Amino acid sequence: MLQALDGVATKCVAKQDPATTGHVWSVFLAPGQIVKAARKLYEAEYSLEDIFALDVEEGFLVQYHFNRWTINERVVLRVLIGRDNPVIPSIVSVFSGAEWHERETRDFHGVVFEGHPNLVPLLVAVEDVDLCPLRKSDKVRKSIGELLSLGEVVSCSEEVEALFAEAEAGEASDA
Repeated sequence: MLQALDGVATKCVAKQDPATTGHVWSVFLAPGQIVKAARKLYEAEYSLEDIFALDVEEGFLVQYHFNRWTINERVVLRVLIGRDNPVIPSIVSVFSGAEWHERETRDFHGVVFEGHPNLVPLLVAVEDVDLCPLRKSDKVRKSIGELLSLGEVVSCSEEVEALFAEAEAGEASDA
């Protein structure tokens, strides 16, 4: 998988425990790298499984699950975007099946997929397009570090490490 993402600027690459997470690899990217990463995975014969967002303290964590059916190597690409301007490039030009996943994520969280050819509501009424039923209140949002495990880090930026540092510090003080 690491070879498949050659030339893609990653923020963090970590090996995961598939028995715990369901993934073999977790990769954090900047929003501007998602289309390039999707194209590289497509060329390496990965299939898109789904796209969804998590409403976390730090913003929206948009997650893309990919797998190769010839070998078990499930990969999750993660892109953190701000809540004040939740915009990310669409990958529909690479994976046409992303169209409905992106529309669903728009319906439920209000994430806008720039360049999407038909970003009309899929599951909510047009008049309810700004309802975003899966957005959380500040009171119940959790941090990325509380929800996810970083895994066995291959490479990682300070920015991504910081997302997990506070949760790890809390775990150490609980011991």
